[in-house]
This record gives sequence, structure tokens and C-alpha cells, in this order.
Amino acid sequence: MCTNIVERTNVSGGGRGAQGWFTLAEVSVSYDHPFHVQLEHALNIDFTNEAAGVGARVAVELTLESAKELARALKAAVDRADQYEATGYA
Repeated sequence: MCTNIVERTNVSGGGRGAQGWFTLAEVSVSYDHPFHVQLEHALNIDFTNEAAGVGARVAVELTLESAKELARALKAAVDRADQYEATGYA
């Protein structure tokens, strides 16, 4: 059964794939069947740059609990970075 949960957005940054570093252009986050981890469903994150070819991809498959912890840690780091940018202090 396909879950059809997919969120996409453009990003600006860099990722390291099999051929080294490349410029990131998009990220796709889905909840679906994973390719590697032995789970029925996983939270799958694909950082890509289609213009750079098929090698410009970094894929991550996480348990739902791990994805929640990643989201929490990402939000905390972004909040602290915003505070630093606003005040110059961490």
C-alpha cells in the first residue's frame, strides 16, 4: 500500500554523495516504503540536484521516532541560530 505522503521544497546548500560534494537544489521528504532499512514504512529524506545528474543525491531513511528527534533537534538549532543572528550571542 502506497502512503502518498510527500513534501517537496527548494533548498540552497551542499551535500556529499558518491562523487563528492555537489550543490543542493531540492529536498523531498516522504513517508513510504524504504529501500534499505528493514521497516514497513520510514521517513525518507532525499536531497537532490536533478540538473547535476543522478549522482547528485543524498538519501536518508529514518524510523518515525528518529525523524521526530531530528525535527526537534533541527528546530532547536535553528532557533538558537536565529537568536545568535539577532543578538550576536548564542
